[in-house]
Amino acid sequence: MDMEKMVNLCKQYGFIFQGSEIYGGLANTWDYGPLGSRLKNNVKDAWRKKFIQERDNAYELDADILMHPMVWKASGHVDSFADPLIDCRECKTRHRADNLINDFSNSSIGDAMTNEEMIRYINENKVPCPKCGKTNFTDIRQFKLMFETYRGVTQDSKSVVYLRPENAQGEYVNFLNVQRSMRAKLPFSIGQIGKAFRNEITPGNFTFRTIEFEQMEYQTFCKKGDDMNLYEYFKQYGKKFYMDLGIKEEHLRFHDHEKLAHYAKAACDIEYKFPFGWGEVNGTHNRTDFDLTRHQEYSGVKQEYLDPDTNTKYIPYIIESTYGLDRTVLALLFEAYEVVDDREVLKLHPYLAPYKVAVLPLIKKNHSEKAKEIYQLLSKNFMTNYDEAGNIGKRYRRNDVIGTPFCVTIDDETINNNTVTIRERDTMEQTTINVSELVDYIEKRIKF
Repeated sequence: MDMEKMVNLCKQYGFIFQGSEIYGGLANTWDYGPLGSRLKNNVKDAWRKKFIQERDNAYELDADILMHPMVWKASGHVDSFADPLIDCRECKTRHRADNLINDFSNSSIGDAMTNEEMIRYINENKVPCPKCGKTNFTDIRQFKLMFETYRGVTQDSKSVVYLRPENAQGEYVNFLNVQRSMRAKLPFSIGQIGKAFRNEITPGNFTFRTIEFEQMEYQTFCKKGDDMNLYEYFKQYGKKFYMDLGIKEEHLRFHDHEKLAHYAKAACDIEYKFPFGWGEVNGTHNRTDFDLTRHQEYSGVKQEYLDPDTNTKYIPYIIESTYGLDRTVLALLFEAYEVVDDREVLKLHPYLAPYKVAVLPLIKKNHSEKAKEIYQLLSKNFMTNYDEAGNIGKRYRRNDVIGTPFCVTIDDETINNNTVTIRERDTMEQTTINVSELVDYIEKRIKF
């Protein structure tokens, strides 16, 4: 399936809509519809289960989007968070220089280049503009990625605040609060799901790169010396998480960074094979003690941990593992979509499916009343779809394409014997069971 068809499918079935569509849309903003919002929330719940609930010494946080501007000064974002942008003099389009080089070379060599090296490569290799095909670019300019706004009634430098470009700093500035209130011992983790904002000039590929997005952040605080083992562990843990969600191993790969950020000891992405190529869905980084050291320096508040075993104080190292929620949802949609004998099926893991079950009266006139009773029963336990329009075959197909794993058909046997026919999405197998067994039957098959 190509990207255009995915965009149309998402709109047709209520997964994702263009933002502000009735006004012509706002470029690269997207609204999640009734099914998309459920899918997105189910991915969040799956992440919470694997990263918070099932792990020892893991705690969830919900930090504010707006933070003290000194947070972003300490983190380095105010001074250095920018993209290397280049303009085509012929067609006036704007591009990221490193992306132009990576796409042209079918590699990631642009990631490790300086501005001067990128310009030289583009000119020597006559890298073409993706729109007009000519090679006539301006010099590279650094474009700031943080959104600025103002707090209060006056717009001056003292009132500037930023929309956060990442969630991680909320976890770092609350390191001591979480450690003390939870009496946490190293290593322990802080996780957070939340919105972030980046003033991207070259967004695209549907929800892959947008100006507003959600991250599932995970920071593990540890003792120096334990850091690389934890780094390797979370690389593999992240890959297994995606495979547990239903993504095939051959559609995932690790991409180790050739050029490391100044604070990083090691960095690796997990990439998914999208129709447009490999794209990052996760980043795992060994950030050393950089972040807490910087916040200690800029705030004047000690960020040290008192080790109860050695009675010594030190600033912990941090292993970060960040999951792009919107990109993960997009990857899952591509991974799940199949056409089987002209039947469109979204083979989502049952735990992730927006609706777990659909209730279908065989004949509207005869079976709707009983079907609505069963719908009420099931909707107390699961997100349940009710569909009585059209023939039963069309209703099966409608639920297949939105990923509903089970369809329950109500017929004369339901009224006479209290039994229903339950059909499975992937195999199309049908089983007759008693209504009293329905909830237990479905619960056992949607576990994650």
